[in-house]
Amino acid sequence: MRYEIKGGSFPVVVCYLENGEQMITEKGSMVWMSANMQMDTRGGGLGKMFSKALSGESMFQNIYTARGEGMITFGSSFPGQIKPIIIEPGREMILQKSAFLAAETGVELSIHFRKNLGSGFFGGEGFIMQRLSGRGTAFVEIDGELVEYELKPGQQMVVDTGNVAGFEPSVRMDIQQIQGLKNMFLGGEGLFNTVLTGPGRVWLQTMPICNVAAAIRAYIPSGNG
Repeated sequence: MRYEIKGGSFPVVVCYLENGEQMITEKGSMVWMSANMQMDTRGGGLGKMFSKALSGESMFQNIYTARGEGMITFGSSFPGQIKPIIIEPGREMILQKSAFLAAETGVELSIHFRKNLGSGFFGGEGFIMQRLSGRGTAFVEIDGELVEYELKPGQQMVVDTGNVAGFEPSVRMDIQQIQGLKNMFLGGEGLFNTVLTGPGRVWLQTMPICNVAAAIRAYIPSGNG
């Protein structure tokens, strides 16, 4: 599989496939393709479908197979970047659940739950994430711009939860309550932050869609007047 990323704020990734090569996506992100691409929708088993439904993800996967030399293009759903990742044993990645765009079929997607239940009740979208494993190239959506850090062992970074795009499995993620009642209720930063502890690589995004949605919501009429 060869690919090229085109576009600016709304990028696409164009994938060129040899006969029999396949690509997989979960959220209908195909925007155009050659006529010899064959689509097959699969559920992935009852247990996997239930876990996906619990996390709010699509329960189905679309698999596209090239019948001859083919081309398929996947588009982002929000202004930002498309980032290619090479996944292989020892190079897995944990991502926010909306980040996955498409991948070669050798890449395996699974639900990643935080063992700390406090993350679930208080951490918002930081609790349920996606884990990419297996082997192959995957494409990830980044909201806004991508900023990457390499944390040393024990080094910590405090991040607003929505700005966490992903991290390596060696990084520990915890939820931290903002200290002080005045800071919590008057600071405008919410009640909790995400704490990432190294070692490992972390990906941060500058314009998470959840923050944009919250900002727009304040300007939408309530319908009562």
